[in-house]
Amino acid sequence: MLSFKERYASPLKLTHYGIMGMNQRNVNYIGRYNQRRLYPLVDNKLKTKEMALSHGVTTPKLLGAIRSQQDVEHILDILGEHSEFCIKPAQGSGGKGILAITGRTENAFIKASGQSVTLHDVRRHLSNILAGLFSLGGKPDIALIEALIHFDPVFNGYSYEGVPDTRVIVFQGFPVMAMMRLSTAASDGKANLHQGAVGVGICMRTGRAVRAVQHNDPIKFHPDTEKDLYALRVPHWMEVLTLAASCYNMSGLGYIGTDIVLDRDLGPMLLELNARPGLAIQTANNAGLLPRLRLIEALPDRTHYTVAGRVDFARRHFGVFD
Repeated sequence: MLSFKERYASPLKLTHYGIMGMNQRNVNYIGRYNQRRLYPLVDNKLKTKEMALSHGVTTPKLLGAIRSQQDVEHILDILGEHSEFCIKPAQGSGGKGILAITGRTENAFIKASGQSVTLHDVRRHLSNILAGLFSLGGKPDIALIEALIHFDPVFNGYSYEGVPDTRVIVFQGFPVMAMMRLSTAASDGKANLHQGAVGVGICMRTGRAVRAVQHNDPIKFHPDTEKDLYALRVPHWMEVLTLAASCYNMSGLGYIGTDIVLDRDLGPMLLELNARPGLAIQTANNAGLLPRLRLIEALPDRTHYTVAGRVDFARRHFGVFD
C-alpha cells in the first residue's frame, strides 16, 4: 500500500486529488471564514466551556479554575472529595500540560499510568500552568480542573492510557471530515498525531474506520495493544455529528475542528474547539478536503440548512460505506 506521501508526491498531484495545503487552509478558509474577534472563544478552554454551557452543549463538568498562586495553595479545598479529575491549561495546545488523576490516597495522587505524584507535585504543575509554561506564546494562564472522562468501553484496546477523541472538521456548519485520535506509548498517552498518536479516518455516513495511520504511514493494528483498527466503529455517530455541527451555531466560526469524546455514562461531550485545525485528517482518510469544502461553498442556500439538515447532507455526500 502506498503511503500518503508516495501517492501525492508533488504539489500538482496534491491539487489534482483535492488535498488542501497549509496556505490554502490559512488564506481561503481560516482567514476568510473565521473572524479574528472570535478566536478567544476557542483559544481559551475556559471561555469555550462557558460558551458551551450557556448554549446547552454537553461538556466535561468544571470543578474549579486556578487563577492565582493563592488558589494553588487552596487546591485541596477546591478538589473537595473528588478523587478523579483532570488539570489542563486554559490556553494550552497539543495536549501539553494535561495531568489526569484517576485515584487518590492520603499522601498521593495516582496518574492514569499508575504513577504516584505528591501534593507538592500537583501544586508545582499548577504553578507552571499559571506561569505560561504550556500556553500559546508563553503567556500567563489559568488552570482548569475538570471531572475525569470515563471513555466508552467500546474503545477498550484502541488507545494506550489516554482518552480517545473524535476530531470533526466543520465548515459553515457542515461536518466534512472526521477521524479518531488514539494515544500510544510513543505519544505519552496523548491524542497528538505529531507525537506519535494514531489517526483513524472515519466514514461520515456510518462512523466506521476508513484507514489508520501513524506518522503518516498506514497501519492496521494499534502499535501497543495490537487491536485491529479497521474494526473500529464510533457509537452514537449521529449524536457526534449533531454535536459537531451545532458548534458552528454556538461559536460563529466558519471553519473549525471540534474535538468530541464519548463518556461511558454521559455519551458524546465537547472537549474543545480549534480555529486552526491541522491537515493530517486528510492523511487518515486518504482523501482531500477541498472537494467537500467547495461543494458546500457552491450551495446557493447553505445558510438555510438546519443542524439536522447539515448532518444529513454530510452523511449523504461524504460517506464511504453504506
